[in-house]
Amino acid sequence: STRKESSAASDVYKRQPDKESLPLEELEADLIATDEEDQWVAGTHGEELYEHYRVRVDPGQTPLRIDRFLVDRMPHTSRHRIQLAAKAGLIWVDGEPVKSNYKVKPLETITMMLAHPKQDWSITPEDIPLDIVYEDDQLLVVNKPAGMVVHPGHGNYSGTLVHALAYYLRNDPLYDPNDASVGLVHRIDKDTSGLLLVAKRTEAKIRLARQFFLKTTGRRYQALIWGKLDQPQGTIEGNIARDPRDRTRMTVYPPTSEIGKPAVTHYTQLERLGFVTLIACELETGRTHQIRAHMKSIDHPLFGDERYGGDQILWGQRTSSYQQFVNNCLKICPRQALHAETLAFDHPVTGERMHFSVPLPDDMRQLIDKWRRYVAPLELSN
Repeated sequence: STRKESSAASDVYKRQPDKESLPLEELEADLIATDEEDQWVAGTHGEELYEHYRVRVDPGQTPLRIDRFLVDRMPHTSRHRIQLAAKAGLIWVDGEPVKSNYKVKPLETITMMLAHPKQDWSITPEDIPLDIVYEDDQLLVVNKPAGMVVHPGHGNYSGTLVHALAYYLRNDPLYDPNDASVGLVHRIDKDTSGLLLVAKRTEAKIRLARQFFLKTTGRRYQALIWGKLDQPQGTIEGNIARDPRDRTRMTVYPPTSEIGKPAVTHYTQLERLGFVTLIACELETGRTHQIRAHMKSIDHPLFGDERYGGDQILWGQRTSSYQQFVNNCLKICPRQALHAETLAFDHPVTGERMHFSVPLPDDMRQLIDKWRRYVAPLELSN
């Protein structure tokens, strides 16, 4: 659903939950997720499953939720990811899948099953160039290029941002790339470019993650979408959940639905370019594919977004010359046209408000310029 944008940024903060202290894994559950993050749940239906973890419950164990039981025994896995696995039917007790609220009992055998063979997920440093926008002894701000996977996942065992950070910080004795209490504070998709925040220290990550959870960070994206907006600005409110027909996509449900997680995206038109529109998006929440799914839900998918149909000609003429033009545009920017342009947060030690901004990458800049040249004669004729 949509409603006209009526609240200033300060109004957003009035809806903050009253949370003074939250464990890191709970904070991480509300951060931006990526294509690669949820390998636990994608592609498991009807496929052969492989055992990745096994534990036998002690004879004296008192009843305890299985997600709490496992998070104490799997130190590099958050409770949120364990809950995702249980929801996807990947956590078994004595050979049968159970939900995350299942209470473990003495002498039961718990197994974690995934749709791919077990891999060694330890991070080894890789000499991959990084665009460091800012750095101090507590944190880094990185400008990630499109095409770089943020975190290792099934099919992406090397060449990720995490591997690059391990090399860049290899001489820092307090930074362990295999320790989940440091590192990435939030994430963006492989084919999204722009700013990411990295914590070098555990306390810094906790304080920064809390800001994301409480929605006191500032995040602005630029995106090129298909079509003409009815209004120059607006807000999309809709719960986001995994599409039951395609587990690699997200879908949007009404805000009143009990399905999915609440998500709010504010958008503003920056420039109309014929059959596409350049917009800015500001997030109140950070759900998996939030901007991509929300814009698709109002029939304006991101240009070039193959997963949500944006790589097809959705607006415009039926002429062969126009089809060739769009195909050439897709060759210039063969990804979703989405860039994390700005990032603002309070420094975890000094409390100073910090603001960072990076320009559009070459592929998006060239794409937009090509559309400008295309529509210029049309505007003159009108």
